[in-house]
Amino acid sequence: MAKADAHEPTIIKRVSGKGHDDGHGGAWKVAFADFCLALLCLFLVLWLLNAREKEEIEKAMQAVMGNPMDEGSQGRIPDLNGSPNGSLISREPVPGQGGPATSQGQEVARQQLDSPEQLQALAQKLSEMAEDAGLAGHLETTVTAEGLRVMLHDTDGEGMFARGSAVLNKRFSVLLNQMGPIFARIRNQLLILGHTDATPYFNVDVGGFSNWNLSNQRAMAARLTLLNGGMHADSVLQVIGMADKAPLDAEHPRAAPNRRIELVVLTTAQARRLASAFGMPAPTGSSSDSATLARARTQVNQSVAPAQEP
Repeated sequence: MAKADAHEPTIIKRVSGKGHDDGHGGAWKVAFADFCLALLCLFLVLWLLNAREKEEIEKAMQAVMGNPMDEGSQGRIPDLNGSPNGSLISREPVPGQGGPATSQGQEVARQQLDSPEQLQALAQKLSEMAEDAGLAGHLETTVTAEGLRVMLHDTDGEGMFARGSAVLNKRFSVLLNQMGPIFARIRNQLLILGHTDATPYFNVDVGGFSNWNLSNQRAMAARLTLLNGGMHADSVLQVIGMADKAPLDAEHPRAAPNRRIELVVLTTAQARRLASAFGMPAPTGSSSDSATLARARTQVNQSVAPAQEP
């Protein structure tokens, strides 16, 4: 029995590190791979959210600014930061529109300009202001039988407003603001007209935003800026949106100068004729009254029609 035990082989069991790794160390790799996948999915979700937010911002900017190559936009009404009721100009008094005053707080006497010489002197003063502002190439003045016609228009290099909106360029806003005290010193009444080029809005629906809306809002924006500069509220007789119906360059209806604001400083007689033309008709209904009204309306159309080249 002892001899059999002496020849029994000895069995040695080896435990290798590799075998231990196969049994227990592979789980952390799977966990790490799951973690990396989850992290990648998180980054993907964040990237998608950021791209969507950027797209919404671009759409909002497009609605306000319009297509930079077109006057019209997608037919959305630009946000003009008006009153809660949607009106661009609040019914509350505008600060500073009381006109220039003396050191004692008394208002400066307002002068009536009716002669061509007086109107030409006003035109010269406005031209000098535009030159000082670096905008001489954007302003044109013409003395007519009805008064002084002041045109602020776009050029190919710079525009008065952001395309497709009634948001004033900063330099033009400053210039109009500086004109406010000049108009506050005169009793003449003004017509303020807004013009666009012929580029249509993409939305052609009857209720869609159009160049009629745009030209009117631009004229209203110019009025508000002049009031903020100190011009009297009663200085404005009419605010008119002309859309693209009276281009300066009729052969090129989308040309930059067609996009403009016109300030027509009316003589006393012309302001009276315009007020009577659009006011209550005379009760007599005589043929002479009708002829007077027809002549006044004809003069209105002539005063807003584009100047014809010789």
